[in-house]
Amino acid sequence: MTNHQNSIAYPVMEHFYTLQGEGFHAGKAAYFIRLGGCDVGCVWCDVKDSWDAAAHPLMTIEQIVLAASRFPGSIAVITGGEPAMHNLAALCDALHHAGFKTHIETSGAHPLSGNLDWVTLSPKKFKAPLDSGLLAASELKIVVYHKSDLEWAEQHAALVGPQCLLYLQPEWSKREIITPLIIDYIKQHPQWQLSLQSHKYINIP
Repeated sequence: MTNHQNSIAYPVMEHFYTLQGEGFHAGKAAYFIRLGGCDVGCVWCDVKDSWDAAAHPLMTIEQIVLAASRFPGSIAVITGGEPAMHNLAALCDALHHAGFKTHIETSGAHPLSGNLDWVTLSPKKFKAPLDSGLLAASELKIVVYHKSDLEWAEQHAALVGPQCLLYLQPEWSKREIITPLIIDYIKQHPQWQLSLQSHKYINIP
């Protein structure tokens, strides 16, 4: 790692080793790096404390990679907040050098940066995703809060690339009402898959 890389720091709300709970990689061991800062403002966001980047301590790339490298998992998930607000090029390079695959969870509202191995795009109505984010998505994960979100999901599914996997995920507080609706929808539209927040069901971070 160069001296320049070593001097770069990011506001980190929290970082921890757990299982990925959602989407294609659900059930896999992963190190999560939750960066502070978000201007999307989802009303049902479950990490609103992440929105103010200035509220979180800065960690250098060296500190982040050292913390992640204490565990045997090989996936590093950069999440937020909205992690794409930050330039992630140097962080991705350092994580790759340490043997990690780099994943990002983003709304797509900001340009992506860095060498990313997997892009989870979860667009929000509060700030539209960029075309570049839609085309880069490895998986499109639509959080369904209301039945009308299914039509909105189809609008975005038409904009992603052919390699992109399609997931519908019930918003946690509405899961008892929304999950059966999603199941019925997927049975009629099998290009979609169900994503559940399995980490919440089994009570892990």
